[in-house]
Amino acid sequence: MADNTALNWLKAGDAPEELRMKTMRGRLFLVLGVALGIAALAAVLWWFLVEANYVSTDDAYVNVSSAQVTPLTTGRVMEVRVHDSQAVKQGDILVLIDPADAQLALAQAEAGYGMTIRKVRTYFAGGAARRADYERTRLDYERRAKIAGTGAVSSEELSSVKAAYLASTAALQGAEALTQGSGIMDHPEVLAARAQRDSARLNLERTVIRAPVSGIVSQRSVQVGQMAAAGHPVMTVVPVDQVYVDANFKEDQLARVHPGQSVTLTSDLYGSSVEFHGRVAGLGGGTGSAFAVIPAQNATGNWIKVVQRIPVRIALDPRELREHPLRVGLSMSVSIDVTK
Repeated sequence: MADNTALNWLKAGDAPEELRMKTMRGRLFLVLGVALGIAALAAVLWWFLVEANYVSTDDAYVNVSSAQVTPLTTGRVMEVRVHDSQAVKQGDILVLIDPADAQLALAQAEAGYGMTIRKVRTYFAGGAARRADYERTRLDYERRAKIAGTGAVSSEELSSVKAAYLASTAALQGAEALTQGSGIMDHPEVLAARAQRDSARLNLERTVIRAPVSGIVSQRSVQVGQMAAAGHPVMTVVPVDQVYVDANFKEDQLARVHPGQSVTLTSDLYGSSVEFHGRVAGLGGGTGSAFAVIPAQNATGNWIKVVQRIPVRIALDPRELREHPLRVGLSMSVSIDVTK
């Protein structure tokens, strides 16, 4: 019997050990195939049930609407109270400009304002005198005009009284034109002088440059002794508590993206252990290439067919920003839930 079994093994060409190895390999391949099938099925199910509900990109960066600090008056810089990377609050003094010229201009404007008020008062006082003179000459003329036909008044006298009456009438009209429709303090000349005084006062106040927003000072380019020119920026204040994320999504990812959808974000700064949450604030009005200085066209004027990206603005949770501050330019990974 044993000889027949051995003979069968020899005819099959396999020894018992080789036969067991073949059987084991077959089982392993079967298990591996089943495992791969299950993994593929799980991946498909994961895609349709989970991944299809999100669009993601790592082409995203922290951005902010920075506030440029620009002098509104020209003068020599006397003091700079901040440096780059310093945190400031809205209203903090950043730069002091020499106020001497502005102080002199204000003193001159205040003097001119006072003189104008006095001059306008003379208009009203003169108007009263002109009216009294008018009433006197009018009565004189009317009395003589009534008796002119009786011969009691000569034609020469009547002409003289009439001329005085007409002159006083013209003088009254001129005085009333200077004061018509206003009082002393709302007279046009007084208002103009007041505006000049207020402008000079404002220019003096502008010699003290304050932080327009709370944030971090950057790009400081002003030094003590330098001539600050109106309209030329001297530094930037970055409001880090108001940062947002601009995420560049491919055009074929945006069919289901709209404002208000929830967003999950992570930053390279803190790693995947810290998640930020936000909302889609809006989609850009065009692709980056559409607004490029050199458009994406070839020599024939045809657009080059490439997948375009459109920026999506994402507003962040202020509480999370306070707990984990971000800085402008940091890279972010973004995932948008498109089911809502």
